[in-house]
Amino acid sequence: MKVVFMSLTGQTRKFVNKLGLETMELTADNAFRKIEEPFIIVAPTYDKEVTDILVDFIETDRNRSYFKGVAGGGNLNFGKLFGFTAKDLSRDYGVPLLHLFEFQGNEKDIQILKEKVTELG
Repeated sequence: MKVVFMSLTGQTRKFVNKLGLETMELTADNAFRKIEEPFIIVAPTYDKEVTDILVDFIETDRNRSYFKGVAGGGNLNFGKLFGFTAKDLSRDYGVPLLHLFEFQGNEKDIQILKEKVTELG
């Protein structure tokens, strides 16, 4: 399963790199790239204007049909807003919210998400 992500501060990239899975980092230059394999998204928590490239990617060609789940990173100090980008994507696209982690996550977060990805197939 491919892990698609975006990272502005590097925290999400550090987390994703610890997973040991195939990854693709989204930027403004490749947000409309077509994918033809199952993927999950790991999303940082930012306003929609910042994370719109995630939606652009999902909505490109048939990408949506390969979207299997989402995880999210953020800061627990955000309270109810912690992980809202991942929560919104899960709700909007009907995919499971696999896990939420703080900053770049820890070993337990890595283990949890890897297990969830394995369960997805």
